[in-house]
Amino acid sequence: MLGFINTFVKMKIQHLKYISLLFFILSCTSPQEYKFFIGFSQCTTADSWRKDMFDGMERELSFHPEMVLEMKDANNNSQKQIVQIQSFINKKVDLLIVSPNESEAITPIIEKAFQAGIPVILVDRRTASNKYTAFVGADNFLVGQNAGIYANILLNGIGKVIEIGGLPGSSPSIDRHKGFLSVLNKYPQIKVELINSNWEKNSFENNLAKALQIDPSVKLIFAQNDRLALAVHQLLLRLGLSKKIKIIGVDGLADENGGLDMVNKGMINATILYPTGGEEAIQVAAKILKKKSFRKENILFSTIIDAKNVRIVLSQTQKMKGQQGDILRQSTKLKTLNQTYSSQRNRLYFITVLLSILILLGALLLYLLREKQHSNKILEEQNHAILEQKNEIEKVSMLARKATEDKMRFYSYISHEFKTPLSLILTPAEDLLHRKSIEPKENRTTLELIVKNANRLLRLVDQLLELRKLDAGKIELHGNQNDLRTFVKDIVGDFSVKAKSQQIDLQFICPFQTVPYSFDAEKLDKVFFNIISNAFKYTPKGGLIHVTLLKNVDKIEVIIADNGIGMNEEEKTHAFDLFYRGNQNISLGTGLGLALSQEFVTLHGGQIELNSEKEKGTTFKVILPCNQEGLFFQEPIVEMAVLKVHHVDNDFITGKKAMKQTFENTIVLIEDNHDLNDFLTQKLSQYYNISASENAEIGWEEILNHIPDLIISDVMLPGMDGFSLIQKVKSDFRTSHIPVILLTAKGQIENQIEGTKAGADAYIPKPFNQQLFEEKIKGLLENRDRMRRRFSNEVKNPSNLQKGERKFLIEFEALIEKNIKDSSLSVEKLSYELGMSRVQLFRKISALTNKNVTDYIAEFKLQKAKALLSESEKNIAEIAYETGFNNPSYFTTFFKQKTNKTPSEWRNQ
Repeated sequence: MLGFINTFVKMKIQHLKYISLLFFILSCTSPQEYKFFIGFSQCTTADSWRKDMFDGMERELSFHPEMVLEMKDANNNSQKQIVQIQSFINKKVDLLIVSPNESEAITPIIEKAFQAGIPVILVDRRTASNKYTAFVGADNFLVGQNAGIYANILLNGIGKVIEIGGLPGSSPSIDRHKGFLSVLNKYPQIKVELINSNWEKNSFENNLAKALQIDPSVKLIFAQNDRLALAVHQLLLRLGLSKKIKIIGVDGLADENGGLDMVNKGMINATILYPTGGEEAIQVAAKILKKKSFRKENILFSTIIDAKNVRIVLSQTQKMKGQQGDILRQSTKLKTLNQTYSSQRNRLYFITVLLSILILLGALLLYLLREKQHSNKILEEQNHAILEQKNEIEKVSMLARKATEDKMRFYSYISHEFKTPLSLILTPAEDLLHRKSIEPKENRTTLELIVKNANRLLRLVDQLLELRKLDAGKIELHGNQNDLRTFVKDIVGDFSVKAKSQQIDLQFICPFQTVPYSFDAEKLDKVFFNIISNAFKYTPKGGLIHVTLLKNVDKIEVIIADNGIGMNEEEKTHAFDLFYRGNQNISLGTGLGLALSQEFVTLHGGQIELNSEKEKGTTFKVILPCNQEGLFFQEPIVEMAVLKVHHVDNDFITGKKAMKQTFENTIVLIEDNHDLNDFLTQKLSQYYNISASENAEIGWEEILNHIPDLIISDVMLPGMDGFSLIQKVKSDFRTSHIPVILLTAKGQIENQIEGTKAGADAYIPKPFNQQLFEEKIKGLLENRDRMRRRFSNEVKNPSNLQKGERKFLIEFEALIEKNIKDSSLSVEKLSYELGMSRVQLFRKISALTNKNVTDYIAEFKLQKAKALLSESEKNIAEIAYETGFNNPSYFTTFFKQKTNKTPSEWRNQ
């Protein structure tokens, strides 16, 4: 063992010599700014062992000028150490060195630093986790084993031992205790008693003194560090037991009253050498930061030092301290030499700069001479560059001009698409105004045509959106089986008034009675409508437009032929281009309309052929395949309106108004558009009591005031919008039962989904069909009345009650419905929810229904049970629990008492 110690000490001395040489070499180099910031959290600096650790770190750091270390002392306080480590994490240090105060307490913050990507080196002590980068320190379990081995030697396998432990939660204390016991447990005649401390003498002296008084047979005390061993020695001196009891310590420092000093003086019997690991920790840190290979577990040497080898170790330690002193003196001299070197170097820099300036001046003169020689060449190159820039600017200007022309042409296309349906609205309207007598049937037909084309104008707005969807590839077909002959004939018929006014021979030719075909009516309507309207635009008065529908085995052809102005070859080539920049006299309708038409026909698996000659007319042939197996049709989301004529309410046209009456049902209408608000109020007041407002805030007050049978609200409102209002209505139990219709210009499916999620019972996009709208209102009110009759307690005629009483009854029924599953539902709970006393509630219900509250609840549950038995497939037990009965048998008895039938008999009747 002595030879091993000598070898170890010699290695340390040799290491110090290498360090001195490296320090000298590095000190002669120019100072560097640090690249790496290291945070060091020390559990305490109160003892010399910790100070020795930090001194070792500083010595090693002197060889790494690229690294800087900041140390924080936790003063044996785990919470303080956690805060300090968090501050290092916040500073985003490059590496963190920690000597944990307690294993368990410090583990989470160490893991946090490790998971944040900060390398973590544990020194001396461990945590309760393996989430760290490296460990530097002696094996504390081995330290405990060495102490146990030496204790057994001193006791010869018999005797009482007291172990003075460290801080209970620290890993050295835990591991040393385990190692100590792992040896002594093999000797049953050696008994071990543990007394914990916080590494300081005042934390264990009283307990040790009591233990020695209770059991004077103690022969040995193992103190887990030399400071505790010194305190034990002092206590034994006071108690007169210093010669009777042997002492083993841990650390083996060479300073006064250190472990080596106490062994040498005979104050303790032995100490376990426990290296600080300061230098080794910095060496590992340097390897990590410089991306070099390193060992995760760096276990330092540890051995027993007693009276046999302490003098050798002290001698070698003194030599080491001498070497360290030499290093410090050399460091001081090197700093002085470095200052001298820096001064001389600065002078050299100054001379070098002056010489460089002279060389630069000479080079500048030479450059100016050569620059003069090459000036003509440079001017020529600049002229060439200017010409290139000018050409580039002209190209950019041409592109900008073309983009402007494209934009103007696009606006022209849009104007064209709107003018065609507008003409089909204005022409029949003007015709009606100029006639002296009009047949009712003809009047109705003309008005239906106006409405139909107004709807077509609305769909043209959607065409702009479809253009974007077309570019994104999101257009989908919504196909149904229809009669293509009737479909095309109706479109041609829409132009009959226009043809008559322009004296154009408009004919539809089809040799078949019906042509069944599956197609997207909305998209093919746009195709044929665009082509026919273009034909009208470029066919002069007295001309002809013939539309022919033909069918054979594998295809259907729709031919639109006119004898208009026709197209030349260039115009035919670009007829289906979206932005054609050709002759301004060509058909503007061949832009957006025909481009979309071609895409819509392609979606159906077909194609459009164009045949035209200048001044001889134009023929479009739309070819559709009979075999549609390759096509995929999406189911239509809403009913297509292309084939349906919307009828106008004649009372509205003639200005008739119904007399104001009082009706059974009340509707609250919220619409910010004044004209639409007046129109709906006029129309609906013929059948319902209407309370109209123009914003949601006033509308909410009207809802609470009237507790209406139905709410109609716009979505886009000033202040609170319709979605927020409906959520408020549905979340308040006083109004949650009221059906709501949302009106909006947002007709997209995602908006309908949003309205449905908010709780809307119906979602009607603008503009809407008035008849459909009124039928929707009627249906919702009828459904609500059916539900009220089904679930209400036999109130003879709730509509005859006064408004406040009716409001209360609806609110009360809604509260029972909300709590119907609660088997503990009581009068007290209902009265509390309604803000009334128990007596007031009884009086109110009795006055309205001639029943007490208990009977009212029972009857309500009975009606609910009947409805569930009729409309659901739930079993009897499920219905019993859903109506608030804890026992299905009692539910059956109750039901039979009320109906003279069991639930099963009632369901099967």
